[in-house]
Amino acid sequence: MQQEGQTVPTPEIEALFRVGAHFAYGKSRRHPSASPFIFGSKARVEIFDLEKTHDSLEKAKAFIATLASGGKQILFVSGKNEAKEAIRTGAGAIHMPYVAGRFIGGTLTNFPQIKKRIEKLERLSGERDRGELVKYTKKERLLIDREIKTLEDTFGGIVSMKTLPAAIFVVDSKREHIVIAEAKQLKIPVIALSNSDCDLSEVDYVIPGNDSSRASVEHFIQEIVGAYKTAQKATA
Repeated sequence: MQQEGQTVPTPEIEALFRVGAHFAYGKSRRHPSASPFIFGSKARVEIFDLEKTHDSLEKAKAFIATLASGGKQILFVSGKNEAKEAIRTGAGAIHMPYVAGRFIGGTLTNFPQIKKRIEKLERLSGERDRGELVKYTKKERLLIDREIKTLEDTFGGIVSMKTLPAAIFVVDSKREHIVIAEAKQLKIPVIALSNSDCDLSEVDYVIPGNDSSRASVEHFIQEIVGAYKTAQKATA
């Protein structure tokens, strides 16, 4: 029986709890900016206040909705093993560019040069698919195939990014400090799922939560993608 005065968890907060979104790191790893979002600790592991996590998520989703309504592009970024597949799947579901691996410095701040590499990838891939590489020797075709593979591995996820994105979504803002710095330089808003070791003040729309659990990461990415889809349908 529910005790008088006891708060009943909402379904949204229960969902966060189920995926382990509440698990932060130990106190020794906590960045001072994360302190307001910590509820307590258990077995030397600090616990996020999921009500505050939920409120932060809702603010981020509201911003995502404004981007979707305007048909704006979001770049999804994370090199964490726990996030790579979810980043690819989530970004693909709404046809957004992504980096599921190492973010190449200069991708944003030196975008004209990066764009040339993307154009080369498209040109070589097109020639290969149309069978136009037969004019080269076997050795030359082998070298071209290797170059295509290298370009695909590095830039394949951002082929659709013809201009700088309107915003960036990141998993683990501490790990992805390069993209955070480039976004700040270019005044591109950043949404980030950030654990307690991150400087939360560096992010425009921070979502304090577990960024090291596959289930937690997948849940937050699904929430972001779902918010975009919902707003997109509403304006269709």
